[in-house]
Amino acid sequence: MMSRFPKLTETFVLDEMLQMENLGVDVRVYPLWREKASTVHAETAAYTQRANFLPTLNFEILRDSLYWLFTSPARYLATFFTVCWANRSSLRFLTGSLAIFPKCATFARRMRAENIDHIHAHFASHPAAAAFIVNKLTNIPWSFTAHGSDLHRCQAMLEEKVLSAAFTVTVSSYNKKFILEHTSRASADRVHVIHCGVDPQRFCRNKPLDTQPNTINIVCTGTLHEVKGQRYLLQACASLKARNWHCHLIGDGPDRQKLQALADDLKISNQVTFHGNCERGRVLALLQEMHICCVPSVPTQNGRREGIPVAMMEAAAFSIPIVASNLSGIPEFVIHHETGLLCEPKDAQGICSALAHLLSHDDERERLGQQAREKLVHEFSLANTANSLYKLIKAEPASC
Repeated sequence: MMSRFPKLTETFVLDEMLQMENLGVDVRVYPLWREKASTVHAETAAYTQRANFLPTLNFEILRDSLYWLFTSPARYLATFFTVCWANRSSLRFLTGSLAIFPKCATFARRMRAENIDHIHAHFASHPAAAAFIVNKLTNIPWSFTAHGSDLHRCQAMLEEKVLSAAFTVTVSSYNKKFILEHTSRASADRVHVIHCGVDPQRFCRNKPLDTQPNTINIVCTGTLHEVKGQRYLLQACASLKARNWHCHLIGDGPDRQKLQALADDLKISNQVTFHGNCERGRVLALLQEMHICCVPSVPTQNGRREGIPVAMMEAAAFSIPIVASNLSGIPEFVIHHETGLLCEPKDAQGICSALAHLLSHDDERERLGQQAREKLVHEFSLANTANSLYKLIKAEPASC
C-alpha cells in the first residue's frame, strides 16, 4: 500500500516490489490514489495494469461499507472511532483518514478474497492508517515503513499504528530514535531499521569518466521543493570562484519557477540545466556524466525533512562523491571525509567550500566516490535490504 501509484519519485517502493518478487513473493498493489503523471518508469506498467485503484466513493465502496457494518458492527464502529480519536490532534490526518476509510472497506474485502497474508504500507501517514483499518476488519497482519516527512510532520496516531502493526520499519537509526521518543516503551522491540537500497549492479558506470574534465558536472536529483534545498545549492554555485562547473537539476516540482528566477538573478542560468522529470533510463544516462552529487536538504517550518535520500545512493553507486546536509539520517550514509562531505543545512557558504574543494582536488573526488560506492554495496544494497524485510514478514504468523 502507498499513497499514490505510479509515482516517479518513489523508486524505492517500485524497486522493493521488484526485489520482493525476485524472492518469490506475489506482490499485489493497493494505492490510495492513482497518480496522474505524464512521465513514469517503464517497470511500473505491469503493476499499474493490475493495481487495485479505487475512487473515493462508488457503489462497490458503499456496498462493502454496509457489509462490514452489518456483519461486524462492533469491529467496524470501533475501528472508525479509534481512527477519529487517534487523529483528533491533526485536522490533516483526520480528514485524510475519513476520506480513505470507506474505500478501506473494499480493500479489506478484496484482500481477503485474494488471500493476502501480509500488508506492507509505505509511509507512516495515510497508507499506514489504511493498513491499520484493513487489519482491524480482517486480521491480516500488517507493517509499515516510515521514511521522512511522513513521520516528522505529524505524529497523530503513530503509537496506535506502531502497537497494532506486526512490526514497524524505518529507514534510519535517527528515525527509530524519533519513533521511540514519541511512543511508549512497549514499541521498542517492534521498530526495525531497514535502509532503502539500490541495486549497485544496475547503477554503475558503463564507460570511464574523465577524471580531469574541462567542465565538472554537479548533479542534484529530487523534487524541486523547499525541503530539498536546491536554492542553497544555486547560491553556493554562484559563489564559486572557479567557473569550470555546470549544475544539473533532475526533477520537477512547485519551486521550479522560483529556482529558475533565482538562477537568473544570480547570473548563473547559462551554467544551470533544469532537466525536469526523467524516467530512470534518462537518469542513468545523466549520472554517467556527473562528477559531484549535492544533496542540500533542509528542514521546513511545517516539519518536513528527509530520511536518507535514495537519489544520493544512486549517485554513490556511480562512485560520485557527495556533498550533503548534516540532517536526519543522511550522516548514516555520508561520513564526513570518508564517503562524502557534510555541511550544515541552509549553509550556502559551507556548500560552496565543499564544492570548491572537490572542484580543485581530482584525487579527492575519486577517493570519496569509491568509498561511497563501497558503503552502498555493503550496507545499502537493495538485495540485502529487501531480504531483511522479507525475513520479518515471513517470521510473522499468518492471518486469522
